[in-house]
Amino acid sequence: MQSESKSMALYQRALKVMPGGVSRNTVLRAPHPPYATTASGCRVTDLEGVERIDFSNNMASLVHGHCFEPVVTAVTEQLKRGSAFTLATEVEVEFAEHLCSRNPAFEKVRFVNSGTEAVMGCLKAARAFTGRPKIAKVEGAYHGQYDYAEVSQTAGPGNWGDPAEPASVPVAQGTPASALAEVIILPFNDPEGAIALLERHKTEIACVLLDLLPHRVGLRPANKDFVAAMRKWTQANGALLVADEVITFRSALGGAQEWYGEVPDLTALGKAIGGGFPVGAICGRAQVMDVMDPLADKIIFPHSGTFSANPITMTAGLVAMRHFDQAAVAELNALADRARANLTQVIEASGVPACITGGGSLFRLHLKPTPPTNYRECYSTPEQNRQLKVLLDHLFHEGLIMINTCSAALSTAIGDKEINALVSGVEGGLKRLG
Repeated sequence: MQSESKSMALYQRALKVMPGGVSRNTVLRAPHPPYATTASGCRVTDLEGVERIDFSNNMASLVHGHCFEPVVTAVTEQLKRGSAFTLATEVEVEFAEHLCSRNPAFEKVRFVNSGTEAVMGCLKAARAFTGRPKIAKVEGAYHGQYDYAEVSQTAGPGNWGDPAEPASVPVAQGTPASALAEVIILPFNDPEGAIALLERHKTEIACVLLDLLPHRVGLRPANKDFVAAMRKWTQANGALLVADEVITFRSALGGAQEWYGEVPDLTALGKAIGGGFPVGAICGRAQVMDVMDPLADKIIFPHSGTFSANPITMTAGLVAMRHFDQAAVAELNALADRARANLTQVIEASGVPACITGGGSLFRLHLKPTPPTNYRECYSTPEQNRQLKVLLDHLFHEGLIMINTCSAALSTAIGDKEINALVSGVEGGLKRLG
Protein backbone atom coordinates (compact mmCIF):
# COMPACT_ATOMS: atom_id res chain seq x y z
CA MET A 1 0.00 0.00 0.00
CA GLN A 2 1.19 3.50 -0.85
CA SER A 3 0.12 4.81 2.58
CA GLU A 4 2.37 2.24 4.26
CA SER A 5 5.33 3.15 2.07
CA LYS A 6 5.21 6.82 3.14
CA SER A 7 5.79 6.07 6.80
CA MET A 8 8.17 3.22 6.14
CA ALA A 9 10.23 5.36 3.79
CA LEU A 10 10.42 8.10 6.39
CA TYR A 11 11.38 5.60 9.07
CA GLN A 12 14.14 4.20 6.88
CA ARG A 13 15.54 7.71 6.60
CA ALA A 14 15.25 8.13 10.35
CA LEU A 15 17.13 4.89 11.06
CA LYS A 16 20.17 6.30 9.26
CA VAL A 17 20.47 9.36 11.49
CA MET A 18 18.95 8.43 14.89
CA PRO A 19 19.48 5.36 17.11
CA GLY A 20 16.38 3.24 16.58
CA GLY A 21 15.14 5.94 14.22
CA VAL A 22 13.71 8.05 17.06
CA SER A 23 14.68 10.47 19.80
CA ARG A 24 12.19 9.06 22.31
CA ASN A 25 11.51 5.36 22.65
CA THR A 26 7.85 5.87 23.57
CA VAL A 27 6.87 6.67 19.97
CA LEU A 28 8.06 3.35 18.54
CA ARG A 29 5.55 0.91 17.09
CA ALA A 30 6.07 -2.05 14.77
CA PRO A 31 6.76 -1.97 11.87
CA HIS A 32 7.36 1.79 12.07
CA PRO A 33 6.29 4.71 14.25
CA PRO A 34 3.23 6.68 13.20
CA TYR A 35 4.17 10.21 12.17
CA ALA A 36 1.89 13.05 13.24
CA THR A 37 1.17 15.82 10.75
CA THR A 38 -1.59 17.90 12.35
CA ALA A 39 -3.67 17.94 15.52
CA SER A 40 -6.49 19.91 17.05
CA GLY A 41 -8.22 19.49 20.38
CA CYS A 42 -8.22 15.80 21.25
CA ARG A 43 -7.57 14.49 17.72
CA VAL A 44 -4.32 13.82 15.89
CA THR A 45 -3.93 13.08 12.18
CA ASP A 46 -0.96 11.03 10.98
CA LEU A 47 1.03 10.97 7.75
CA GLU A 48 -1.41 8.50 6.20
CA GLY A 49 -4.37 10.78 6.93
CA VAL A 50 -5.72 8.64 9.79
CA GLU A 51 -7.34 10.60 12.62
CA ARG A 52 -7.22 9.27 16.19
CA ILE A 53 -8.47 10.42 19.60
CA ASP A 54 -5.51 11.27 21.81
CA PHE A 55 -5.73 9.95 25.38
CA SER A 56 -1.96 10.22 25.86
CA ASN A 57 -1.67 13.98 25.30
CA ASN A 58 2.09 13.79 24.86
CA MET A 59 2.58 11.77 28.04
CA ALA A 60 0.23 13.90 30.17
CA SER A 61 1.69 17.26 29.15
CA LEU A 62 -1.19 18.68 27.08
CA VAL A 63 -3.87 19.35 29.67
CA HIS A 64 -5.92 21.36 27.13
CA GLY A 65 -5.18 19.10 24.19
CA HIS A 66 -3.58 20.20 20.93
CA CYS A 67 -3.48 23.72 19.49
CA PHE A 68 -5.36 25.27 22.43
CA GLU A 69 -6.37 28.58 20.88
CA PRO A 70 -5.54 30.91 23.81
CA VAL A 71 -2.03 29.46 23.95
CA VAL A 72 -1.57 29.58 20.17
CA THR A 73 -2.58 33.22 20.08
CA ALA A 74 -0.42 34.28 23.01
CA VAL A 75 2.66 32.39 21.82
CA THR A 76 2.31 33.71 18.27
CA GLU A 77 2.35 37.26 19.60
CA GLN A 78 5.35 36.54 21.82
CA LEU A 79 7.27 34.98 18.93
CA LYS A 80 6.98 38.30 17.11
CA ARG A 81 8.68 39.97 20.09
CA GLY A 82 11.40 37.34 20.60
CA SER A 83 11.83 33.75 21.72
CA ALA A 84 14.77 33.93 24.13
CA PHE A 85 17.01 36.63 25.58
CA THR A 86 20.02 37.03 27.84
CA LEU A 87 17.65 39.23 29.82
CA ALA A 88 14.85 38.46 32.23
CA THR A 89 11.21 38.93 31.16
CA GLU A 90 8.09 40.09 32.97
CA VAL A 91 6.14 36.97 32.06
CA GLU A 92 8.57 34.86 34.11
CA VAL A 93 7.64 36.86 37.20
CA GLU A 94 3.93 36.64 36.37
CA PHE A 95 4.09 32.88 35.95
CA ALA A 96 6.04 32.44 39.18
CA GLU A 97 3.43 34.53 40.99
CA HIS A 98 0.65 32.43 39.49
CA LEU A 99 2.19 29.11 40.55
CA CYS A 100 2.81 30.42 44.06
CA SER A 101 -0.83 31.50 44.24
CA ARG A 102 -1.98 27.93 43.56
CA ASN A 103 -0.20 26.37 46.54
CA PRO A 104 0.93 28.06 49.78
CA ALA A 105 3.83 25.58 49.97
CA PHE A 106 5.27 27.24 46.87
CA GLU A 107 6.97 30.22 48.47
CA LYS A 108 9.54 30.58 45.69
CA VAL A 109 10.01 29.09 42.21
CA ARG A 110 12.89 28.43 39.81
CA PHE A 111 12.09 27.45 36.21
CA VAL A 112 13.96 24.80 34.23
CA ASN A 113 13.34 22.93 30.98
CA SER A 114 12.02 19.47 31.83
CA GLY A 115 10.65 17.30 34.58
CA THR A 116 13.95 15.42 34.72
CA GLU A 117 15.77 18.70 35.30
CA ALA A 118 13.25 19.78 37.94
CA VAL A 119 13.73 16.56 39.93
CA MET A 120 17.49 16.83 39.55
CA GLY A 121 17.38 20.40 40.83
CA CYS A 122 15.28 19.37 43.83
CA LEU A 123 17.74 16.64 44.78
CA LYS A 124 20.74 18.92 44.39
CA ALA A 125 18.99 21.62 46.45
CA ALA A 126 18.19 19.08 49.17
CA ARG A 127 21.83 18.01 49.34
CA ALA A 128 23.00 21.61 49.43
CA PHE A 129 20.54 22.51 52.20
CA THR A 130 21.18 19.47 54.41
CA GLY A 131 24.83 18.81 53.60
CA ARG A 132 23.95 15.15 53.17
CA PRO A 133 24.59 12.89 50.14
CA LYS A 134 21.87 10.23 50.06
CA ILE A 135 18.34 10.20 48.72
CA ALA A 136 15.52 7.72 49.33
CA LYS A 137 12.92 6.85 46.70
CA VAL A 138 10.18 4.32 46.09
CA GLU A 139 10.97 1.11 44.21
CA GLY A 140 9.89 1.31 40.58
CA ALA A 141 9.02 5.00 40.62
CA TYR A 142 9.96 6.98 37.52
CA HIS A 143 11.57 10.35 38.17
CA GLY A 144 13.39 11.06 34.91
CA GLN A 145 16.92 10.27 33.75
CA TYR A 146 19.17 11.71 36.46
CA ASP A 147 21.46 8.88 37.63
CA TYR A 148 20.21 8.98 41.21
CA ALA A 149 16.54 9.56 40.45
CA GLU A 150 16.24 6.69 37.98
CA VAL A 151 17.64 3.95 40.23
CA SER A 152 15.43 0.81 40.38
CA GLN A 153 12.77 2.15 38.03
CA THR A 154 13.25 -0.94 35.82
CA ALA A 155 14.14 -3.52 38.47
CA GLY A 156 12.76 -7.03 37.99
CA PRO A 157 12.48 -10.39 39.78
CA GLY A 158 16.03 -11.28 38.83
CA ASN A 159 17.66 -8.32 40.54
CA TRP A 160 15.23 -6.46 42.82
CA GLY A 161 16.28 -8.28 45.96
CA ASP A 162 14.48 -8.87 49.23
CA PRO A 163 11.16 -6.98 49.54
CA ALA A 164 12.22 -5.88 53.03
CA GLU A 165 15.38 -4.33 51.59
CA PRO A 166 14.99 -3.64 47.86
CA ALA A 167 18.22 -3.48 45.87
CA SER A 168 19.47 -0.31 44.19
CA VAL A 169 19.35 -1.47 40.57
CA PRO A 170 20.85 0.56 37.70
CA VAL A 171 18.83 1.46 34.62
CA ALA A 172 21.64 2.40 32.24
CA GLN A 173 24.64 0.14 31.84
CA GLY A 174 27.72 1.84 33.26
CA THR A 175 25.92 3.65 36.08
CA PRO A 176 28.60 4.10 38.77
CA ALA A 177 28.30 1.83 41.79
CA SER A 178 28.95 4.94 43.87
CA ALA A 179 25.69 6.46 42.57
CA LEU A 180 23.74 3.34 43.45
CA ALA A 181 25.17 3.38 46.96
CA GLU A 182 23.73 6.85 47.54
CA VAL A 183 20.13 5.77 46.82
CA ILE A 184 17.96 3.98 49.40
CA ILE A 185 15.06 2.10 47.81
CA LEU A 186 11.79 2.05 49.76
CA PRO A 187 8.76 -0.25 49.46
CA PHE A 188 5.69 1.73 48.39
CA ASN A 189 2.77 2.09 50.81
CA ASP A 190 4.67 0.23 53.55
CA PRO A 191 5.37 2.86 56.23
CA GLU A 192 6.90 0.46 58.73
CA GLY A 193 9.19 -1.14 56.18
CA ALA A 194 10.20 2.20 54.70
CA ILE A 195 11.02 3.74 58.08
CA ALA A 196 13.09 0.71 59.07
CA LEU A 197 15.26 1.32 56.00
CA LEU A 198 15.42 5.08 56.53
CA GLU A 199 16.54 4.61 60.13
CA ARG A 200 19.67 2.78 58.99
CA HIS A 201 20.83 5.87 57.10
CA LYS A 202 19.14 8.68 59.01
CA THR A 203 22.21 10.89 59.37
CA GLU A 204 23.03 10.60 55.65
CA ILE A 205 19.68 11.11 53.92
CA ALA A 206 19.12 14.51 52.32
CA CYS A 207 15.57 13.82 51.18
CA VAL A 208 12.81 11.35 50.53
CA LEU A 209 11.62 11.67 46.92
CA LEU A 210 7.97 10.75 46.55
CA ASP A 211 5.51 10.61 43.65
CA LEU A 212 2.03 10.61 45.16
CA LEU A 213 0.52 8.72 42.21
CA PRO A 214 3.47 6.86 40.69
CA HIS A 215 2.70 5.70 37.17
CA ARG A 216 5.14 2.79 36.96
CA VAL A 217 4.29 1.62 40.46
CA GLY A 218 0.71 1.07 39.30
CA LEU A 219 -0.84 4.56 39.15
CA ARG A 220 -2.41 4.02 42.54
CA PRO A 221 -2.48 6.95 45.01
CA ALA A 222 -0.09 6.69 47.93
CA ASN A 223 -1.83 5.75 51.16
CA LYS A 224 -2.31 8.65 53.54
CA ASP A 225 -0.53 6.84 56.35
CA PHE A 226 2.50 6.28 54.11
CA VAL A 227 2.75 9.94 53.11
CA ALA A 228 2.23 11.06 56.71
CA ALA A 229 4.95 8.68 57.89
CA MET A 230 7.42 10.02 55.32
CA ARG A 231 6.63 13.61 56.33
CA LYS A 232 6.96 12.86 60.03
CA TRP A 233 10.24 10.98 59.59
CA THR A 234 11.88 13.65 57.45
CA GLN A 235 10.90 16.41 59.87
CA ALA A 236 12.21 14.44 62.84
CA ASN A 237 15.52 13.59 61.19
CA GLY A 238 16.63 16.75 59.42
CA ALA A 239 15.80 15.51 55.92
CA LEU A 240 13.53 17.07 53.31
CA LEU A 241 10.38 15.70 51.70
CA VAL A 242 10.45 16.21 47.92
CA ALA A 243 7.24 15.70 45.94
CA ASP A 244 7.56 14.80 42.26
CA GLU A 245 4.41 16.35 40.79
CA VAL A 246 5.67 16.52 37.22
CA ILE A 247 2.68 14.41 36.15
CA THR A 248 0.29 14.80 39.09
CA PHE A 249 0.14 18.58 39.46
CA ARG A 250 -2.92 18.45 37.16
CA SER A 251 -4.79 16.48 39.86
CA ALA A 252 -5.81 19.51 41.95
CA LEU A 253 -5.31 23.27 41.79
CA GLY A 254 -2.17 22.97 43.90
CA GLY A 255 -1.25 19.43 42.93
CA ALA A 256 -1.96 15.97 44.30
CA GLN A 257 -0.36 16.95 47.60
CA GLU A 258 -3.68 18.68 48.37
CA TRP A 259 -5.16 15.19 48.87
CA TYR A 260 -2.92 14.57 51.89
CA GLY A 261 -2.61 17.73 53.94
CA GLU A 262 1.15 17.14 54.19
CA VAL A 263 3.42 19.95 53.02
CA PRO A 264 6.58 18.97 51.10
CA ASP A 265 9.71 21.07 51.40
CA LEU A 266 10.24 21.02 47.64
CA THR A 267 8.08 20.09 44.65
CA ALA A 268 9.16 19.29 41.10
CA LEU A 269 6.76 20.36 38.34
CA GLY A 270 6.75 19.88 34.57
CA LYS A 271 4.59 18.67 31.67
CA ALA A 272 1.19 20.42 31.93
CA ILE A 273 2.59 23.69 33.30
CA GLY A 274 4.36 24.29 29.97
CA GLY A 275 1.23 24.70 27.89
CA GLY A 276 2.69 22.31 25.30
CA PHE A 277 6.31 23.47 25.50
CA PRO A 278 9.32 21.97 27.33
CA VAL A 279 9.25 23.02 30.98
CA GLY A 280 10.10 22.23 34.55
CA ALA A 281 9.91 24.08 37.83
CA ILE A 282 11.43 23.72 41.28
CA CYS A 283 9.05 25.06 43.92
CA GLY A 284 9.10 25.13 47.68
CA ARG A 285 9.96 26.56 51.03
CA ALA A 286 11.83 29.85 50.73
CA GLN A 287 14.58 28.83 53.15
CA VAL A 288 15.37 25.78 51.04
CA MET A 289 14.94 27.49 47.68
CA ASP A 290 17.43 30.15 48.72
CA VAL A 291 20.31 27.68 48.35
CA MET A 292 20.08 28.84 44.71
CA ASP A 293 20.20 32.56 45.60
CA PRO A 294 23.12 34.10 43.66
CA LEU A 295 22.99 37.18 45.92
CA ALA A 296 23.76 35.20 49.08
CA ASP A 297 27.08 35.65 50.86
CA LYS A 298 27.90 32.05 50.02
CA ILE A 299 26.39 30.41 46.95
CA ILE A 300 25.99 26.71 47.70
CA PHE A 301 24.01 25.64 44.62
CA PRO A 302 24.82 27.70 41.50
CA HIS A 303 21.90 27.24 39.15
CA SER A 304 21.21 28.43 35.60
CA GLY A 305 20.13 27.25 32.14
CA THR A 306 20.18 28.82 28.69
CA PHE A 307 16.49 28.26 27.96
CA SER A 308 15.19 28.29 31.53
CA ALA A 309 12.18 30.64 31.81
CA ASN A 310 12.26 31.47 28.10
CA PRO A 311 9.29 33.73 27.28
CA ILE A 312 7.67 31.26 24.88
CA THR A 313 7.31 28.58 27.53
CA MET A 314 6.43 31.11 30.22
CA THR A 315 3.70 32.62 28.05
CA ALA A 316 2.25 29.26 27.05
CA GLY A 317 2.40 27.92 30.59
CA LEU A 318 0.82 30.95 32.20
CA VAL A 319 -2.08 30.99 29.73
CA ALA A 320 -2.64 27.23 30.05
CA MET A 321 -2.62 27.31 33.84
CA ARG A 322 -4.91 30.33 34.06
CA HIS A 323 -7.43 28.38 32.01
CA PHE A 324 -6.91 25.31 34.16
CA ASP A 325 -8.60 26.86 37.17
CA GLN A 326 -10.47 25.18 40.03
CA ALA A 327 -13.60 24.64 37.93
CA ALA A 328 -11.64 23.15 35.02
CA VAL A 329 -9.72 20.82 37.33
CA ALA A 330 -12.95 19.60 38.96
CA GLU A 331 -14.67 19.07 35.61
CA LEU A 332 -11.76 17.09 34.18
CA ASN A 333 -11.45 14.94 37.31
CA ALA A 334 -15.19 14.22 37.20
CA LEU A 335 -14.86 13.11 33.58
CA ALA A 336 -12.07 10.74 34.61
CA ASP A 337 -14.25 9.39 37.43
CA ARG A 338 -16.94 8.53 34.88
CA ALA A 339 -14.36 6.90 32.62
CA ARG A 340 -12.97 4.78 35.46
CA ALA A 341 -16.46 3.70 36.52
CA ASN A 342 -17.57 2.81 32.98
CA LEU A 343 -14.35 0.94 32.22
CA THR A 344 -14.72 -1.04 35.44
CA GLN A 345 -18.23 -2.07 34.39
CA VAL A 346 -16.97 -3.25 31.00
CA ILE A 347 -14.15 -5.21 32.64
CA GLU A 348 -16.51 -6.91 35.10
CA ALA A 349 -18.86 -7.89 32.29
CA SER A 350 -16.01 -9.30 30.18
CA GLY A 351 -14.78 -11.80 32.74
CA VAL A 352 -11.18 -10.88 31.88
CA PRO A 353 -8.93 -10.49 34.96
CA ALA A 354 -8.32 -6.75 34.74
CA CYS A 355 -8.79 -3.60 36.79
CA ILE A 356 -8.54 0.18 36.68
CA THR A 357 -6.37 2.40 38.89
CA GLY A 358 -5.76 6.13 38.93
CA GLY A 359 -6.68 9.45 40.42
CA GLY A 360 -7.48 12.97 39.28
CA SER A 361 -7.52 12.98 35.48
CA LEU A 362 -5.22 9.95 35.13
CA PHE A 363 -6.09 6.27 34.90
CA ARG A 364 -4.50 2.97 33.93
CA LEU A 365 -5.82 -0.44 32.89
CA HIS A 366 -4.01 -3.45 34.38
CA LEU A 367 -4.42 -7.01 33.18
CA LYS A 368 -4.52 -8.15 36.79
CA PRO A 369 -7.58 -9.18 38.84
CA THR A 370 -6.99 -6.68 41.65
CA PRO A 371 -5.33 -3.25 41.77
CA PRO A 372 -1.61 -3.56 42.57
CA THR A 373 -0.47 -1.84 45.76
CA ASN A 374 3.25 -1.63 44.95
CA TYR A 375 5.78 -2.05 42.15
CA ARG A 376 6.22 -5.79 42.60
CA GLU A 377 2.49 -6.44 42.39
CA CYS A 378 2.32 -4.15 39.36
CA TYR A 379 5.12 -5.96 37.54
CA SER A 380 3.72 -7.78 34.50
CA THR A 381 4.37 -11.37 33.47
CA PRO A 382 5.41 -12.11 29.86
CA GLU A 383 1.88 -13.32 29.14
CA GLN A 384 0.34 -10.15 30.59
CA ASN A 385 2.72 -8.07 28.45
CA ARG A 386 1.67 -10.03 25.37
CA GLN A 387 -2.00 -9.49 26.13
CA LEU A 388 -1.40 -5.80 26.82
CA LYS A 389 0.19 -5.39 23.39
CA VAL A 390 -2.84 -7.06 21.79
CA LEU A 391 -5.14 -4.64 23.63
CA LEU A 392 -3.05 -1.56 22.80
CA ASP A 393 -2.79 -2.55 19.13
CA HIS A 394 -6.57 -3.04 19.02
CA LEU A 395 -7.19 0.38 20.55
CA PHE A 396 -4.77 2.03 18.14
CA HIS A 397 -6.47 0.30 15.20
CA GLU A 398 -9.79 1.63 16.54
CA GLY A 399 -8.41 5.16 16.51
CA LEU A 400 -7.46 5.56 20.18
CA ILE A 401 -3.99 6.68 21.31
CA MET A 402 -2.99 5.50 24.79
CA ILE A 403 0.18 5.76 26.85
CA ASN A 404 2.05 2.50 26.30
CA THR A 405 1.09 1.08 29.71
CA CYS A 406 -2.57 1.36 28.66
CA SER A 407 -2.87 4.57 30.64
CA ALA A 408 -4.72 7.79 29.84
CA ALA A 409 -4.14 11.42 30.75
CA LEU A 410 -7.28 13.36 29.89
CA SER A 411 -7.39 16.85 28.44
CA THR A 412 -10.09 19.49 28.65
CA ALA A 413 -10.69 18.88 24.92
CA ILE A 414 -12.05 15.40 25.69
CA GLY A 415 -15.74 14.89 26.47
CA ASP A 416 -18.23 12.11 27.09
CA LYS A 417 -18.29 11.21 23.39
CA GLU A 418 -14.59 10.39 23.44
CA ILE A 419 -14.86 8.52 26.74
CA ASN A 420 -17.65 6.42 25.24
CA ALA A 421 -15.42 5.62 22.28
CA LEU A 422 -12.66 4.51 24.64
CA VAL A 423 -15.01 2.33 26.68
CA SER A 424 -16.30 0.72 23.50
CA GLY A 425 -12.78 0.17 22.26
CA VAL A 426 -11.69 -1.46 25.52
CA GLU A 427 -14.79 -3.66 25.46
CA GLY A 428 -13.88 -4.91 22.00
CA GLY A 429 -10.26 -5.37 22.97
CA LEU A 430 -11.11 -7.42 26.04
CA LYS A 431 -13.19 -9.75 23.88
CA ARG A 432 -10.02 -10.51 21.93
CA LEU A 433 -8.33 -11.58 25.15
CA GLY A 434 -11.21 -13.68 26.50
